[in-house]
Amino acid sequence: MKLSKNVNVCVGAVLLSAAMCYHAQAQGVDTADSIKKQLDSLLASADPSDRQLLNERLQSLAASNREIDMSIAGSYYFREKNIKASDSVFAAQIKKFPKGMEARIKAQQAISGIKSLPDMEKAYEGFIKSFPPDSYPKLPLGEDRLTYDRLRSSIACGYAKEKNVVKANYYAGLLEADFWKGKSYGDLSGAFYTSGDLANAALYQKKAVESTMPYADGKMGNSAAANFSAKGYAEACRTYARILYEEKNYNEGLKYIEMAVKAARAPMPEFNFVYAEILAALHRNREAYDRIEAAVRSGEATEEMSDLFKDLYVKIKGSDAGLDAYRTDIRKGVMDNLRKRLTKNMVSEPAPDFTLTDLQGNRVNLADLKGKVVILDFWATWCGPCKASFPAMQMAVDRYKNDPDIRFLFIHTWERTTSATADAQAYISGMKYSFEVLMDTKDPETKANKVVDSYNVTGIPAKFVIDDKGNIRFKLRGFNGSKEAAVDEIAMMIDMARAKR
Repeated sequence: MKLSKNVNVCVGAVLLSAAMCYHAQAQGVDTADSIKKQLDSLLASADPSDRQLLNERLQSLAASNREIDMSIAGSYYFREKNIKASDSVFAAQIKKFPKGMEARIKAQQAISGIKSLPDMEKAYEGFIKSFPPDSYPKLPLGEDRLTYDRLRSSIACGYAKEKNVVKANYYAGLLEADFWKGKSYGDLSGAFYTSGDLANAALYQKKAVESTMPYADGKMGNSAAANFSAKGYAEACRTYARILYEEKNYNEGLKYIEMAVKAARAPMPEFNFVYAEILAALHRNREAYDRIEAAVRSGEATEEMSDLFKDLYVKIKGSDAGLDAYRTDIRKGVMDNLRKRLTKNMVSEPAPDFTLTDLQGNRVNLADLKGKVVILDFWATWCGPCKASFPAMQMAVDRYKNDPDIRFLFIHTWERTTSATADAQAYISGMKYSFEVLMDTKDPETKANKVVDSYNVTGIPAKFVIDDKGNIRFKLRGFNGSKEAAVDEIAMMIDMARAKR
């Protein structure tokens, strides 16, 4: 069983907050917030004079001798989708401040792409010498140390997968960003779990719980960093409970799954599943049945959950008599609720046209596909949640593979390397996905990914269902839930999009 699900996590706000706090301490200024408020006001205005003032203000900030000003200018150019100007400002910032925040982040990102563990470790040592941590102010929650901890965590996880406990422990012991430790420990727990080391998986998952608990309790404030850690607490408890269940430590596991459910912001099928497993192991079958039934009724039950539901049904009822009818009734309720939700969320907007090239060099034009229902899936090889959704998307593709009126297009965008096409090809081929992949690479002149911009996408994965008349009918953001539920949702959206309306 997969220990924890993938979620779409964005830490941009945390990093920007850290950058501004760092600059405020280092440069003795406290004007970043006022600058942002002014720019936000100008950005929201439709007055041409305000737009002109915004451009003048950004040009002034970009030419500043303070790194914080240049960071703000680069960020706001990016928000304006002026990628060329944004890239230019950040490049000038690195040149002007070779030991500054942006230079350090770029250096860290380059090391993160190294495949060989020994090479990454060697590069990390050079990074520490070039950008000594103690040369920079340390922020209250260690936000400024995230740049280092991302590398430390990657190396620790790599060694954990290789069963090198000594080195994994060493790099885990170097972690400094307090708000990030919960995530780092959770990742390390997952790496040990993958290698079959349940004892160390449990040890680090407990550390993840302990690290996030003060944030969940509100003891660490309400900053972007604190909120990021707080949001990981419930999942950390759930995952630890699952490991304790596998270790047959059921009573302790019950304690942590109860903590997880209490901390969760809404009922979650995965939480109820672990709860039911533990209760069943403690022979509390009636309670276990109620929990797993809630998971099944959510419409997001996995095959594993359905199997447990059947087992507990037989134990509670004495036989499987009536089970199929009951499942049919539950299924009908789930699908009725799904249809109501999708009907409420249905839109009708002209889909921006585009022409892109696939991995074989063939050109595909959206306008040529009128008469078909088209499903667009914007993704990237570096996007974990995108890849987490792909098993479900493959199931959907397989379901409609013989339907000539349905077309799935997987649009790779927001590339971070110069070998994006080769990277996408290697990933799709390596995973044996039968996807039609199109490449929305950066425009050489503007540096923008035009197609993803035309669909106003702010985060990936992002999916769009377009009807046979060329209108967007559904928009999806992120990925969450079971494969089965995801396929049900896509299938119903397709059926609704091609219905005669």
